[in-house]
Amino acid sequence: MAEPCIGVSGAVSRFFQRRLEGRTLPVLTVCAVILVVWYGAAIGLNWATESDKLARAGDPSVQDIIAATWSSKRPLLPAPHQIVAEMWKTTVDVRPTSPRSLLYHASVTLMPTLFGFAIGSALGILLAVGILFSVTLDKTMMPWIIISQTIPILAIAPMIIVVLNTIGVQGILPKAFISTYLSFFPVTVGMVKGLRSPDRMLTDLMHTYSASPPQTLIKLRLPASLPFLFTSMKVAVAAALVGTIVGELPTGAVAGLGARLLAGSYYGQTIQIWSALVMASLMAAVLVWLIGIAERIALARQGARP
Repeated sequence: MAEPCIGVSGAVSRFFQRRLEGRTLPVLTVCAVILVVWYGAAIGLNWATESDKLARAGDPSVQDIIAATWSSKRPLLPAPHQIVAEMWKTTVDVRPTSPRSLLYHASVTLMPTLFGFAIGSALGILLAVGILFSVTLDKTMMPWIIISQTIPILAIAPMIIVVLNTIGVQGILPKAFISTYLSFFPVTVGMVKGLRSPDRMLTDLMHTYSASPPQTLIKLRLPASLPFLFTSMKVAVAAALVGTIVGELPTGAVAGLGARLLAGSYYGQTIQIWSALVMASLMAAVLVWLIGIAERIALARQGARP
């Protein structure tokens, strides 16, 4: 009976050793530091308000004030456990289809995000291919593509919403259009870099084989551009999510994470605001993680090493 126990303990020790040698320990360390700083900031920002409240009721101790700063109903900065409790209450304790559910608001935001991201990625790839084969497009389009990203999205989002509403375009399309505007740029730049990444010797070899430009594109340039494409798509999907939330703000939407942020700001519900922000962060992390999985699958099919 000793050998199985030794085998199990050895497997467990190897598991923890791999975690320590990998990224688990650094990530946990950073998370612990963030929590400590966050709780300290909550004490500092909420101290004046809570100490004043408790002073009116008696002579509070330091421990009482610290506890009050971490349990205030309308804190300037909510403590992490308050945000977790709010997210639990709005995801687990209510139906997912309820307007009070964060999952419901997240799903409303997710649809235009994915739609805009898909259009932006397709547009970015098409522009990159056009820039690759056309010197005219390279000289004329690239400067305008770069300049387009210098315009603050908060400034043009209301104008886009108003203009599209005047021509009858409503629903998810205006928000998806803003997501497309933010997501096509990283894909375009990344794909141009990726399509031009093959070594000159490889392109000369394709010419030796009398390969046409489309054949060179399919056989050489597109496979070489996959790492650049997926890296750009990770940036683009996060930008698409930001674009959707920004697009929800000027429309007076009643659903979506942007609407949740607006409602929280109207009524001074900072815990609700932060829970919506954390949910948006989790959505972005999941979307980037899914693209990472697709990247590993695609590169593995190309014969790349894990």
